[in-house]
Amino acid sequence: MDKRIKPLLAAAMMCAALPALAAEIVVIVNPKNPASRMFSEQAAQFFLGKSTLFTPIEHTEGPLRNEFSQKVLGKDSSQVKTQWSKLVFTGKGTAPKEYSSSAEVKKAVAADVQAIGYIEKSAVDDTVKVILTVQ
Repeated sequence: MDKRIKPLLAAAMMCAALPALAAEIVVIVNPKNPASRMFSEQAAQFFLGKSTLFTPIEHTEGPLRNEFSQKVLGKDSSQVKTQWSKLVFTGKGTAPKEYSSSAEVKKAVAADVQAIGYIEKSAVDDTVKVILTVQ
């Protein structure tokens, strides 16, 4: 095999494996929250400001937020921010608090029975309850 092709094949194989390296995302609530399971469509209602039953806790901009927005909300992060801006401007909602890490999101959810957030599955412990695994 040509020496120039081997590095290209190796790079292609690594790129093909990248989606498998993405963190598994879970939606979490406080353990005292009565919710035990939720569909993506239900979770989207809270993160898009269409329901106030739960208080959404959001990640700041980044790969986790982008993946969650696309897979659960069916929008990109900028579309979600635009939607929240409209709700805030019209007085119909308060934008979610944003945190820069899953540890901070987990801490905020653990401190509020009405809160709902999302984190990497690997960050889950007994301070929160998983109600949805994002597919």
